[in-house]
Amino acid sequence: MCHRAAFGPVSADHTTQAWQGLPAVFLKLTVSGAQPEQTTEVRAGWEDGGLRLLFVAADTLPWATLTERDAPLYTEEVVEVFIDPEGDSAAYFEIEVNPNNAVLDCCVRQIRSGYRKDFRWKCEGVKTAVQRIPEGWVTELAIPFASLANRSPVPGDSWRVNFTRIDRPRGSPRELSAWSPTGLAQFHVPTRFGVLNFVE
Repeated sequence: MCHRAAFGPVSADHTTQAWQGLPAVFLKLTVSGAQPEQTTEVRAGWEDGGLRLLFVAADTLPWATLTERDAPLYTEEVVEVFIDPEGDSAAYFEIEVNPNNAVLDCCVRQIRSGYRKDFRWKCEGVKTAVQRIPEGWVTELAIPFASLANRSPVPGDSWRVNFTRIDRPRGSPRELSAWSPTGLAQFHVPTRFGVLNFVE
């Protein structure tokens, strides 16, 4: 459930009343569905004009070296959201944020041989923030509805989405986790996306 709330500025402060008042979901290993070594909780809400997301990633050593827009953030540590407003798996949006608050955004479109990423698409007006906390790192995103769909959702609408994380602990194997596990060692399986229901 994606509840309407009043969030205020994007700050990655997970202790605010708005975020604490929303239910959390936890990511699972995308192949097995088991609990990751380092957990990730996600909270989703909405306000007039946009979708708000919060990732709280437990991490003994958050790291990233990339700082530029649309750099290959997925080669390091990152949290991601996949959004398919139409729910038809023909195209969906991908937005990634790393511990340096660098952003990658693209549109993924179905082609005859699979899917192709279009990095020309930009999520106009997206705002992000990252905070380091003793337990790991927190990411907040404010994603304008106008950049994703022809109209803003209303209570009762639903979108297909997935929340994911790539964790690369030093000296340990990479962990891929997702809210809705795909059953594969990858996230680009839109038929496995979960359902985000907009409610008051």
